[in-house]
Amino acid sequence: MNRRTFLQQSATALGAAAAVERVSEGQSADSPHPEASDKPNVIWLMADQWRGQALGCTGDANAHTPNIDNLSNLGVNFTSAVSGFPLCCPFRGSLLAGRYPHACVAGHEYPLPEGQPTIAQPFKEAGYRTAYFGKWHLAGFKESEGRSAMRIVPPGKRGGFDTWVGYDNNNSQWDCWVHGGEGTEAFHYRLPGYETDELTNVLIRYIRGAGGKARAGNAQPFFAVLSVQPPHDPYVAPDQFLGRYNPAQLELRPNVPVAIRSVNETARRDLAGYYAMIENFDWNVARIREALEESGLSLNTHLVFFSDHGDMHGSQGLYRKTNPYEESIRIPFVIGGEIPRYHGRKSGRFPVLLNHVDIAPTTLGLCGIPKPDWMVGTDYSHYRLQKPESPTEPDSAYLQCVVPTGHHNSINKPYRGIVTRDGWKYVCFQGVSWLMFNLSEDPYEMRNLAHNSRYRAEREKLIGRLKQWIADTADRFEVPAD
Repeated sequence: MNRRTFLQQSATALGAAAAVERVSEGQSADSPHPEASDKPNVIWLMADQWRGQALGCTGDANAHTPNIDNLSNLGVNFTSAVSGFPLCCPFRGSLLAGRYPHACVAGHEYPLPEGQPTIAQPFKEAGYRTAYFGKWHLAGFKESEGRSAMRIVPPGKRGGFDTWVGYDNNNSQWDCWVHGGEGTEAFHYRLPGYETDELTNVLIRYIRGAGGKARAGNAQPFFAVLSVQPPHDPYVAPDQFLGRYNPAQLELRPNVPVAIRSVNETARRDLAGYYAMIENFDWNVARIREALEESGLSLNTHLVFFSDHGDMHGSQGLYRKTNPYEESIRIPFVIGGEIPRYHGRKSGRFPVLLNHVDIAPTTLGLCGIPKPDWMVGTDYSHYRLQKPESPTEPDSAYLQCVVPTGHHNSINKPYRGIVTRDGWKYVCFQGVSWLMFNLSEDPYEMRNLAHNSRYRAEREKLIGRLKQWIADTADRFEVPAD
């Protein structure tokens, strides 16, 4: 690289950093809403491919997550939360729009439909500033046509957030490029360090900006999203975290077929990096909580931690996601903040079948904002707040694979299924039963009852409930007769 090119790139990077500094401090052309200053803030802390079992507070001996465990202990932990379509783009579409994937984002690299409102709109209508930092994956870019991290998500396709600093997709945590702004304020630059650390830095600047506004008597509530790729593969993390995990010493789940050498070795190698990424994320959660405390916002900010889906890591001899096994569909979901006795907050662990379509209504409910009519999910915020419980909660969660990815280690067929409140799981391909488990007695899914005539009556009951889900959601799928 010659000196002139170096200077040009340096100037571009400095300009981009200045632009990020402006937007991340919460500057907005919108006038503040003084009447809304007493409303709570909300921050989504969203990881990618973090399975629900991988937390210290859920009993995973490998996971070092003291800060998220603390959020759980002082908040509410939805221990049965699921990703109804365990794949990045469909989950994210359902997350933001509060609609099921077949009616929103049906498959991998599918865009958010043109004109589809997101959770940002009702927050803005209620006087909130909105901000999104990190992975988006809803622009419809295809990696086969060029690296998505180097392509610009048009401002009109950023979900209506006031502040947006992110990228569509990126599978290189040490080479992460973000962009945002528009016109003369547009920027696109490479984060100078590890993705989770650097995106957390951007969120912290935003928090400090909001705290500064509050101290100046110009408070305005905010809804912010931190969306990072880790612990998604490739399984790499900063050295100080990677060095703490020895593959040979990790505990594998009982449903990993360790007798198959390749599965055993791959699972251990990948998990060492996976748990290092998890610990790094947890460390950044502590940084965020410290920033909230220093900014005077900790007692009025809900922290909602979750992921888009899990990761098999050798369970059932499989890897990654997209399938309906527990390691793939179960996600962590914790609503925390400061000591729950203040501000009428409750704490506890609840086996609630919260699904992806329920996250937006529940988040709005934390702030007393009714869900819009285009959201179909359930508001579970009463588990955190002192308010009457919802009179109706689904007895099951709906599972889908609408458009398969065709990727290796994926299930390359469409399927539909349900998980019930009383511990049953049923999944079928078109016209053919596939999986059926009694999770209450078989949590590791070692005994498939889908074709066992002894359980025909239970199977027929589950098929009937699945048919009802398909009808209620205006989906289309051929289920077995019995």
